[in-house]
Amino acid sequence: MKPGIRAFFLLIFLSCASLIGYALYLQLIKNLLPCPLCVVQRVAYWLVGLTALLAFLHNPQVMVRRIYSGAMVVFAFAGAVVALRQAWLVRYPEAFECGISPEEKFLNALPIARWWPTMFEANGDCADAIWKFASLNLPDWSAIFFLIFGGLAVYIFFCRSQ
Repeated sequence: MKPGIRAFFLLIFLSCASLIGYALYLQLIKNLLPCPLCVVQRVAYWLVGLTALLAFLHNPQVMVRRIYSGAMVVFAFAGAVVALRQAWLVRYPEAFECGISPEEKFLNALPIARWWPTMFEANGDCADAIWKFASLNLPDWSAIFFLIFGGLAVYIFFCRSQ
């Protein structure tokens, strides 16, 4: 595989790890509790990042590289859909109450939430818009990053070079 393509996989992995680290910083230091939709986005970041790390370490030929990048596109698209749904809920909180919902009960009952509750336990409200940067809130930024990762994965998918 071309060194540039391999670097894209490493860049995606490091970016996902940084975003997950920042989410933990906001949770543990700034006391912003993750909601069910935030937890699903964290899972999507983990899936995109770990897939990118596997592709980087594996250094596959074109066909297997396309499988890795295709999986990353699916995970990034799913994360973007969830992030856009949460961004909509932040703007129109009266449309949906996300407090203690069936989604929260389901996510908190999963083994991964019991294994690593700091990362995967949902306790927040989906409609909270406490954190903002450049007039965009967390779900907006999350959707942007998912779309960037998905775009990079599509580029990797169609890149012809080895």
